[in-house]
Amino acid sequence: MALNRQPNIAEQDLFYAELINSQREMTDDQADMMLSKLVLILCNHIGDRAVLSEAIALARDNTLVSAK
Repeated sequence: MALNRQPNIAEQDLFYAELINSQREMTDDQADMMLSKLVLILCNHIGDRAVLSEAIALARDNTLVSAK
């Protein structure tokens, strides 16, 4: 399985709102913890190490570029 880099979330705006709303009434630390747990849950669901490694590299590279 290859990493899908194309938009693939149905009702993207509703998903984003749900993600943001799930963090309401949380401290920044709690929100960070929740997002970390969500990442690990989704990584477990994906399971494919090659896909996960590609996603990690993509996220890291994108973060370093946007930080400049």
